[in-house]
Amino acid sequence: MSELLQNVQEKAETWLNSRAIDNTTKAEIKALLTKQDPKELIDSFYKDLEFGTGGLRGIMGVGSNCMNKYTVGVATQGLANYLNKTFPGKPISIAIAHDSRNNSGYFAEIVAGVFSANGIKVYMFDELRPTPLLSFAIRYLKCDSGVVITASHNPKEYNGYKAYWNDGAQVVPPHDKNIIEEVKAITSFDQVKFKPTLANIHLIDEEVEQAYYEEVKKIIPNHEVIAKHKNIPLVYSSLHGAGITMVPECLKQIGFTNIHVVKEQEEPDGDFPTVKSPNPEEPSAMELVIKKGKEVNATMVMATDPDTDRVGMGVRKSNGEFILLNGNQAFSLMMYFIMKNLKETNNAYIAKTIVTSELIDTMAAKFGVECYNTLTGFKYIAELMGKFDGKKKFVAAGEESYGYMAGDFVRDKDAVSSCAFFAAMAASATDEGKSMYDWLIDMYVEFAYYKEGLLNVTKKGQQGEQEIKAMMEKFRNNPPAEIIGSRVVRLLDYKLLKEKDLLTGKESDLEFPKSDVLQFYLEDGTKVSVRPSGTEPKIKFYISVNAPLASRDEFEKVDQQLDKKIKGVEEYLLSV
Repeated sequence: MSELLQNVQEKAETWLNSRAIDNTTKAEIKALLTKQDPKELIDSFYKDLEFGTGGLRGIMGVGSNCMNKYTVGVATQGLANYLNKTFPGKPISIAIAHDSRNNSGYFAEIVAGVFSANGIKVYMFDELRPTPLLSFAIRYLKCDSGVVITASHNPKEYNGYKAYWNDGAQVVPPHDKNIIEEVKAITSFDQVKFKPTLANIHLIDEEVEQAYYEEVKKIIPNHEVIAKHKNIPLVYSSLHGAGITMVPECLKQIGFTNIHVVKEQEEPDGDFPTVKSPNPEEPSAMELVIKKGKEVNATMVMATDPDTDRVGMGVRKSNGEFILLNGNQAFSLMMYFIMKNLKETNNAYIAKTIVTSELIDTMAAKFGVECYNTLTGFKYIAELMGKFDGKKKFVAAGEESYGYMAGDFVRDKDAVSSCAFFAAMAASATDEGKSMYDWLIDMYVEFAYYKEGLLNVTKKGQQGEQEIKAMMEKFRNNPPAEIIGSRVVRLLDYKLLKEKDLLTGKESDLEFPKSDVLQFYLEDGTKVSVRPSGTEPKIKFYISVNAPLASRDEFEKVDQQLDKKIKGVEEYLLSV
């Protein structure tokens, strides 16, 4: 018997011997122990769930590596212990929200119960709500922490647990590490206070939501343009998620009157029956919203993921067809619009992640706005905002994975306000006699055509985790000298926090938290970033290429050239 299997069996036996574990769970564990193939048993127990870039996330099921009552309970008890130690003698409060996933409401009740039993005042939404509203509620209600139950855009088998701090942002070092230490210190489920103190649990009323809408109205520019073009047809889908509770209402509140909701996807449903995956990054998830867009001759279509922190967007071309904008294009357009209309650039800044298009950096330099880069994960952008509170003027932030934020009243990516912002942009483009697709080409002609590709390689389970580690070490220890005929001239290693000029041999330090990310800059301007996902069993390769675009007429030709280059880089990476 392998050491791994022995350790897994011992951990499973610990669960079986616990008085706190219910009989149904014990029966499921016994069934796993008697299976001839131990793979499912190993995947369920080989490790404990840990906070990654998106908090706690895993497949729902029994075991220490899955989302269930007990792993959620232990995580909550650990966070409760940390809060009580961090704020001794202070009345502590926390806000809780959940999305449409299976068991999300149930897990939210477990979380509320454990916090309440630990003497913590709980503010809880009585039904599903978008994640950004949780971030807003923490700040509005002056809570010390917050939790939202969601696995964002993961497949339906997953659920998750995002922990937030008193600034409305997801926890970052040292809090995340300290919480994990508190979780690890719990040696028995008997130490988890599952029995709720109902007097400590309070429902959040409509005041918080209305206050959020008022903040959105403040950041939306050109209200007179919206009033003029309020009837442009807009199509929205919540992809069976929490967005249906707020996005259509938010669009109405800022003045739009011709909003079409995709009825087949309107009902919240954790099985996501009309899509393969509830991820607006995937074209298949956008099929029904585009179909509806064609039916009503929409100016723009939008769809949000289950917890409504990401939004996918399609814009109409002159021939009536819709083109889906990827996260880099949508964010670039947002920044192009914002910075062109920014009246005061002094002390203003925007933020993005290191794997997001460098077209943003190029435009910011032209418009005289500071652009800061952070590690992947919106919590790092929020951390940066906290450092600059009262010192610099925050404008907007975004990342290539379809997450955007304008204004500083929320400290996480926000698809509700982003949908409102994109709708306002569509009205402004209409006012100019153009479409947002026209704007996209105009932007490329002015600043160069940047095109990005994302290659995901999925490696599931314990074996897959080891394979991903081996791939990263191979790239780290034997970096490529050239890729598709262009020399690698710079290497950035965010784990070693070193940048190396491969032409001169000069090394310099990177001022970032440590992260397992590598970036290769090529002589021809291509950039390749490599990182394991913090929330999914994947290794991700981000590819960015660019070329000048002399005129609109050359778009198709340059597009094909850049597409060919991206495919060449992908083929190289898969062959290594």
